[in-house]
Amino acid sequence: MFVKICGLTTASAVRAAVEGGADAVGFVFADSPRRVSPEAAHALCEELPPEIIRVAVMRHPSQAEWARVRDCFHPDWLQTDADDFAGLSLDACMGLRVYRDPRSQPACSWPSPMLFEGAESGSGRTADWTAAAAIASRTDLILAGGLDPQNVGEAIAAVDPWGVDVSSGVESSRGRKDPARIIDFIARARAAEKY
Repeated sequence: MFVKICGLTTASAVRAAVEGGADAVGFVFADSPRRVSPEAAHALCEELPPEIIRVAVMRHPSQAEWARVRDCFHPDWLQTDADDFAGLSLDACMGLRVYRDPRSQPACSWPSPMLFEGAESGSGRTADWTAAAAIASRTDLILAGGLDPQNVGEAIAAVDPWGVDVSSGVESSRGRKDPARIIDFIARARAAEKY
């Protein structure tokens, strides 16, 4: 089970993600209470083990905005809406395309991996698990939207995703990650994984 902890803003949250065994850490460069500068994200990742994927989370970035994040933060993946990639030069960075509405893509052409979430990023609103399960049977789907330590096991059982992604569900207050909840989320996701 691939696990991504998103919206990190502090060293303690990054440490918790690493200690808990996350596969990826996400840093938000879009309008959000979790927004960080490329310089801050770079500093937070200075001690990050090389096997953990660094994800730049953006929303409708211009090529100039993306270039600044790419050149300062050096992400492994860019995560943004699927339509945003048409005008961007990724170079060696992998694109993680975000979908919120399964009707927006022909059923035969889902990218792999892809991220499927609720209607509004970082809002805590639950994604449509039925629609997600239909897509997860065709590609490597990362489920996001409304997940937390209490429901991640149920979500994995319902959707059978390739991975899960959490942000607001591991916060003690809006925009502030709780290290204990991060570790708990990862442990519960791993425990629920189907073999």
